This record gives sequence, C-alpha cells and structure tokens, in this order.
Amino acid sequence: MKLFKLHSLKFLWTLKPPNRTFHGHPRLLASDVHSQYESIRRGKQELPKYFNYASDVLDKWSEIEKAGKRPPNPAFWWINGKGEEVKWSFEELGFLSRKVANMLTKECGLQKGDRLIVILPRIPEWWLVNVACMRAGIVLIPGVSQLSAKDILYRLQASKATCIITTDKLAPAVDSVASECQFLKTKLMVSKGSREGWLNFTELYKNQAADHSCVKTRIQDPMIIFFTSGTTGSPKMTQHSQGSLGFRPLLSERYWLDFTPSGMIWNTADTGWILTSITSVYDPWVFGSCIFIHNLPQTDSAVILNTLCRFPIDTLVGAPTLFRMLVQNDLSSYKFMNLKYCVSGGEPLNPEVMEQWKSQTGLDINEVYGQTETGVICSVFKGMKIKPGSMGKAAPLYDVQIIDKNSNVLPPGQQGEIAVRSKPIRPLGFFSEYVDNPKKTAESERGDFYVTGDRGTMDEDGYFHFIGRDDDIIISSGYRIGPFEVESALIEHPAVVETAVVSSPDPLRGEVVKAFVVLSTAFSSSDLKSLTQELQDHVKKTTAPYKYPRKVEFVQELPKTVTGKIKRNELRDKEWGR
Repeated sequence: MKLFKLHSLKFLWTLKPPNRTFHGHPRLLASDVHSQYESIRRGKQELPKYFNYASDVLDKWSEIEKAGKRPPNPAFWWINGKGEEVKWSFEELGFLSRKVANMLTKECGLQKGDRLIVILPRIPEWWLVNVACMRAGIVLIPGVSQLSAKDILYRLQASKATCIITTDKLAPAVDSVASECQFLKTKLMVSKGSREGWLNFTELYKNQAADHSCVKTRIQDPMIIFFTSGTTGSPKMTQHSQGSLGFRPLLSERYWLDFTPSGMIWNTADTGWILTSITSVYDPWVFGSCIFIHNLPQTDSAVILNTLCRFPIDTLVGAPTLFRMLVQNDLSSYKFMNLKYCVSGGEPLNPEVMEQWKSQTGLDINEVYGQTETGVICSVFKGMKIKPGSMGKAAPLYDVQIIDKNSNVLPPGQQGEIAVRSKPIRPLGFFSEYVDNPKKTAESERGDFYVTGDRGTMDEDGYFHFIGRDDDIIISSGYRIGPFEVESALIEHPAVVETAVVSSPDPLRGEVVKAFVVLSTAFSSSDLKSLTQELQDHVKKTTAPYKYPRKVEFVQELPKTVTGKIKRNELRDKEWGR
C-alpha cells in the first residue's frame, strides 16, 4: 500500500481552524514526535516508518507531566454513579498498562500480531487493555457488551482470536461456544469472583512487574479490528493500523476537537464502537486532555444531565438518540458546570432537535459524519457556521466529493453518492482492509474513490447534506425520496419522539413512504387515526407534499444496531415480507 505523502494534499494546511490559539501549552507533544510532525506538516518528509501510540504519545505526555508542564488535570477520570471513582495521571496510566502488557505476554503467552477480543462495559479495565495491547503489539478487537453467544461465536471464529477478556456476566455465553473456537487459548474475566477455566484479570495483572519495553511497531502495523455494525449482511472485520488511528490525530483532529491539556471530554457511546476509540482514546490523549467516563449501565437522561452539572466536562459526544432523549426534559432546571461543545455522530441529527437543544441550553450541536472504515469524513469544526441539516465540510486529509455511478464528480446541488478520493494515494485515516475478505475490500472502491454507500449533496459552500443509505432511498411514482428528510419533518411534531421511514409495497405506485413512529408520553392516549392524519398533514406542509408518509405505524421502540443506528433494513424487510 502506497504511503500517504502530505505534500500531495497541500490544501490541508490552508484549512486554518477558526480563532485557534495554543494558550502557551506544549504544542501537541514533545521532542521527536513534535519535530516529526512539523517536518511532515511542511511536506519535507513522508510519514515515519515506525510509530507506536503508547510510547510516542502517551509516554511523551507522561514526561511532560513529570516536568510540570501540563495542567493538574487527570488523563482519565471514571465514575460509576455509586460513589466509586478512578483518576489516573498519564504516569499512572503508563504504570498500570505496563503491568497489563506483562500479564498478556508473560502469563497468557500472547505475542505481537496475536488478536484479542475485549467485551467490557465502560469500566477502567477496558482502557488498560487498549493501552497494553498497543505496548505489546497485540491486535485489539472490541465488542459491545450486549453481544449474544451467537455473536461471540461468529467473532471468535472469524477473527481467530487467541484470547478473550470479558465480565462474569458474559463468561457463560463464551463457555457455551468455546469448544467450537479452535484458536481460543486464554479466557480472562474481570470479576471479584472466580470461574473454572478462566483467569482472574485483576488478581493476575496486579502481581505483574511494572517494567515493560514497548514493542517496535511500523506505522502500517495492525492495531485494532472493528466488526462493522452495518444495517445489512454479516459484520465485516475492518482493520485499522497504528497510523490510521494513532498517528492520524497528530495531523488532523485539532480541526474538529481542538482540545488543550486542560480539556475534558465525555463520550457516551458503547465501548465496541469506533467513535469511542476516536473520542475516548486516541484523539483527546493526543492533546493531553482528560477522558471522562461514566459507567452508565442504562442510558438515563437524568443521570447524564446531573453529571454534566457536577463535573467540569467541556465536550459531550453522543449519538443522535442521546440528544433526542435529553431534549424531552426541562433543560432549564439544569446548570451545566463547564459544557461548551456538543458533538453528535453515528447518523444525522434532526434540525428540530438541534433547535430545541440550542434554545434551552444556549449550546450548538456540531455534527460529524464518518464510518468505521474511515473515521471522521465530514465535521462541523469549532467556530464554523452551522447549517441545520448539514454535517459540515470535508475533514482534513480527505478529499470528499459527490459522485455518480460512473465515479464522475457531480457539481454542487446534485444528488449522488458520498465518496472520498482514495487514489493515487490512499489517505491516512483509512482502514487497511476487510480482513480475509479481499473481494469486499476491492468493492469498497469505485474508480478513484472509496464509496460510502450513503447518498447526499454538497452545496456551493462545501457543506455536505446527508440524504440516506443508497439502499434506503424510496422511489415512489418516479420520485426519489430520502428517509431522513421525511423523518426530520415528522420529528418537528411534538407527538413524535423518534421515527424511521422506509419503503412499503403499493400496487399503484410501486412503493410508498411508511413511517414507524414512537410517540411521546403526552400523546400516548391520543386517537391514532386522527393523529395519523395530523402527522401526514404536518409533513405535507413542512416538505414537498409527495414525500408525506401514506402509511403510519405507531410502535413502542425502533430496532437499532448496538451502536444506536436505526435498522431500517429490518423494518423494510418486514414491509416487503422478506
């Protein structure tokens, strides 16, 4: 694979972040990493041959910390809402993660390149395993804690992982399928108790030495594999490298996070999602910022709002579902301690929710758009003008375009597929491959572009607007209708908490728009027939009348992926009897 050459994307360095100041703090990192960054930034050299996030980023911040050049801000701050609290400096993070690295290599026999599956909730051990795997060159495979035994079996068999780390809650599910997983050698359980055939994570790592020499890793070496959560098909193994996740934020992410060592970010996403790796590991720690975590066994809006009032969190990151849920509360009764910046990602956020949040808190919600394969593709940077319904402009390092089926770039305003230029040089930040699936890897590109499978438009100012997944587009009586615009119209109505729009068969029109609607409690006892008519009339007035949902079904909840994306394919299959 051809290495990214910075001088081939000179436009990147003309994208100056608005009102950017460094407040006198150490510029990103120290010594050799800093000088490498500056040389690459000026196009004088290619990417470094070797890079390891643990030694070249985290250990450098530990040195800065020891020298008294970093504010007295934790590197990691965890609470569980029951009085328990964990705070680590970068030095403490290094000390503990070296112990875990020794446990994995010496006690469990893992070597550089081996694969390890970690299925843990939002507990400190998840972060220790992340950093320990970086140090040992072990390829980490995160999974969400709601996985079933069938899901775990698929992941163990597909990845050929030799080790799994999980809780006592999921250990029985692992045991029920372990006999079918020939490569699985070691099972580690994070628990106060014991279980036959399992090693106790906490007892084992605490007895390890804290001296560990970080392995030498090349910038292209695999670091992490995500099983994509997509709305169709079996999950694919999307592999990222030390460069695509670890080195990338050194060059680009100051444009959308723009952190300082005194900053504190809280991301509420599940630990199995790439958004958590980006916003709760790699990007904040590049800036020496603090990562705040609440265990959040359940997503409770009162707990989240009270936490924002009690802790000096300045950045909140979550899926659109989070903000849709929070605006159902009377936000005027909450006084956030330090919140300044809100980010939504995963799927588009309806403009009505943004307006409600802004009117009650005075804060904007900045959207980001990306995929497991690419990380952040578009974002609304700090200080950028917000256009409701837009997911911002192309992220640094990426040349994002709207293309047609023949890979021709379309002019502003025309609808097409959202794509990122991947040839002649593959951008830093891209996944390496779909592991063991060269066919799917090749199919992800068309012409000179990586194709996202999402449809959208770009306006004259370079702002991108999401329309829907290519396979979510509804064609009714010859009209092409994107589900998001209908959903955005529906959610403006006070009766609608959440909605999903799909195609439904119709003998006359071929297919029509159908809306699945979750009602707010205030409308739960309404006459559904008259409410259906009211919602249809509302959509006709809000957007083009031909887009209104001719069918409406009221449901208690919508099917979602483990990352919170609505599974429209499931609803669509139900409609079409598939």
